Amino acid sequence: MSDPLDERDVAGDPLALVAGAAEPYLGGLAERPVHDPARDALLDELDGPLPAEGDGSVAAVERLLRVGTAAATHSSGPRCFHFVVGGSTPAAMAGDWTTSLLDQGAGLWVLSPFAARAETVALRWLKELFGLPAGFGGVLTPSATLAHVTGLACARYRWADGYGVDVTSRGLAGLPQMPVFSSGLVHVSTRKALQILGCGRDTLRTFARDDAGRVDLDAMDAALARVDGRAVIVANLGDVNTGDSDPIADLADLAERHGAWLHVDGAFGMFAALSPRTEHLARGVERADSVTADGHKWLNVPYESGFSFVRDRSLLSRSFGAWGAAYLPDEDDERINYNMLGPESSRRARALPIWATLRAYGRDGYREMVERHLDVARHLGELVEASPDLELLAPVQLCIVCFRYRPEGVSESRLNDLNARLGEALIADGRVFAGTSTYRGMTVFRPALVNWRTTKADVELLVDVLRELAPAVRG
Repeated sequence: MSDPLDERDVAGDPLALVAGAAEPYLGGLAERPVHDPARDALLDELDGPLPAEGDGSVAAVERLLRVGTAAATHSSGPRCFHFVVGGSTPAAMAGDWTTSLLDQGAGLWVLSPFAARAETVALRWLKELFGLPAGFGGVLTPSATLAHVTGLACARYRWADGYGVDVTSRGLAGLPQMPVFSSGLVHVSTRKALQILGCGRDTLRTFARDDAGRVDLDAMDAALARVDGRAVIVANLGDVNTGDSDPIADLADLAERHGAWLHVDGAFGMFAALSPRTEHLARGVERADSVTADGHKWLNVPYESGFSFVRDRSLLSRSFGAWGAAYLPDEDDERINYNMLGPESSRRARALPIWATLRAYGRDGYREMVERHLDVARHLGELVEASPDLELLAPVQLCIVCFRYRPEGVSESRLNDLNARLGEALIADGRVFAGTSTYRGMTVFRPALVNWRTTKADVELLVDVLRELAPAVRG
């Protein structure tokens, strides 16, 4: 088999294979380990020289499914707590399959009015979900990192404009360094965005009043005064180790007093706005100049999915549009060309799974899911506190629980190494997927509970497996 044209009459056959594999795979996620410790041998079946004559689509997809359903990390399952990884709701997964089926170019209206309209509606629904003003501009991105690039590019445009420079056309040459201030809760993706934008990842300054990274408002206030307010403030809604958040309303006050730009990193913490129990954490987000969040976290849509919202919508096109290419259409408020509002030119129609899941479950469904995860996180925190050999290290505020293994008779100097080895053993075991991090100088576990399938039974298993593995690790 060589030319795909030879398969034009059976083009649906490989898709039928995937559809047939979906039910048993998804139905077994609750019981299967998050990964198979013996998967390396299976992965070798993906390798080999490029075939001169192909196997045909059915044989190729059969192999891919056989290897993938066994060797993949089953991150759609209920016990994948490493990093902050959501699953895919049934509607979102079907929406993503529809995206691949229709294969729409979502950058230009003329190429796909369907994809452009779906993105416009999805962005409006997301603003309603989070309580953001309707006037904010927005664009979907592949990730929170690219969403940061989008929002901070707009901040950079406005900052450079204060010096009389159109940074889109002239670049940064001759300009001073753009001051960017944050707390110690700032995520590495913000620094990466600054790196991509040519501002430098290490130019960001943090102002923390304690070793947990909580913001020192007075010190930041004084620093803003020294730069005459020509700065960007990054507020963090949902720290990856503890779920802690900056006081966004206080930072909004600082931004307004000094004329600084306020950028909010709400990668997963934006969903705090959905519950009356946590909405206070998001108070002040509506006053920001730019806001970012991820879809493949608490929204539970497939990778890749992020979104960026900007108060002054004109800055999106000023930062990313006006290419001057004769074959591209001009900007149009009604027929939106989203490739002129963000960093991508060729864009997948990633609005479809977002539209599908929001249409399927609505505001109330997402509120119920968020509140269930809040309950599960609190339950895990209670299990940790009730365990004589586990130590809770931060209050449970959102969907992340920060703790460590601390058995009696082990000195503080040995605990970091012990917890690191226990983390390695947990990942190698495969039943539950949760890694370690560093918090206040301590090696800790920080499972993130954002998968729609996750229940209290899943975090109970995490505690059981850790306590089962710990004696052999301790030695």
